[in-house]
Amino acid sequence: MSPELQAFISSSQERVEKHMARMLPAGDHNPVNLHQAMRYSALARGKRIRPVLTYATAALFERPAEIADTPAAVLELIHAYSLIHDDLPAMDDDDLRRGQPTCHVKFDEATAILAGDALQALAFGALATNIDGITPANRLSMIDFLARSSGSLGMAGGQALDLEATGKELQLGELENIHIHKTGALIRTSVMFGALCADKIKKEEHKRLDHFAKCIGLAFQIVDDILDVVGDTSTLGKTQGKDALQLKTTYPDLLGLQGARDRVDELIEESIASLKIFDSKADMLRGIAGYTASRSH
Repeated sequence: MSPELQAFISSSQERVEKHMARMLPAGDHNPVNLHQAMRYSALARGKRIRPVLTYATAALFERPAEIADTPAAVLELIHAYSLIHDDLPAMDDDDLRRGQPTCHVKFDEATAILAGDALQALAFGALATNIDGITPANRLSMIDFLARSSGSLGMAGGQALDLEATGKELQLGELENIHIHKTGALIRTSVMFGALCADKIKKEEHKRLDHFAKCIGLAFQIVDDILDVVGDTSTLGKTQGKDALQLKTTYPDLLGLQGARDRVDELIEESIASLKIFDSKADMLRGIAGYTASRSH
């Protein structure tokens, strides 16, 4: 990773975490337990790849980072809510996330459910308020994108398909369909949020950026599957080997480890090729695509 990319990722992570801390209710405000659970999960250190993509896409259109702060934070709040619910006993039943006990383990199951619900509400509410530098029409588009990408035709639908597939043998197309929705939908929205920080984008630019995001969203999930096999719990910050324990079909199952790695390489090449029309202005997005493939957690 280049020093410039490392600095950009680090600064983006720091920006979005500070903005989330300001957006979240104070931990000493009633209901205290709920607000502490929200802060505990949302502010736990993560990769913040979705906000990073939002900041990088906004920068592509020469928009200052502060304009992207709220959209970037919104995405991370939605992601945090999804992780809280994914980890519940009724779903993936996990007790470790981002190197710390999951929300329902740290607090209790009822509080975790409510914390996820409240984070989702906070996210949509933030987009409904005035954001300096983003037109009302573009904020409405963000709300529309987020509703579709996080609902039954996006992330939640992908999770439902994932649960239904547990213990079943899947074909590659079926597995990709799950993850295009479960993981990829919100990553695509992350890129679109960055583009919507600009007043206008051309139809072809929208098309290329969406294809870029679709490719790296799928690559991100394949890398997750690979790391679940070859990684370790302390580095991953979550339970290693969980997919096999839960009898979930993964890309290494279908393609083998090397085949899965080759598929990641293909997707990253395809994502980078889709940015050709942006010339050097998209170099940060190209770097993030490479980071997606080479990450260790």
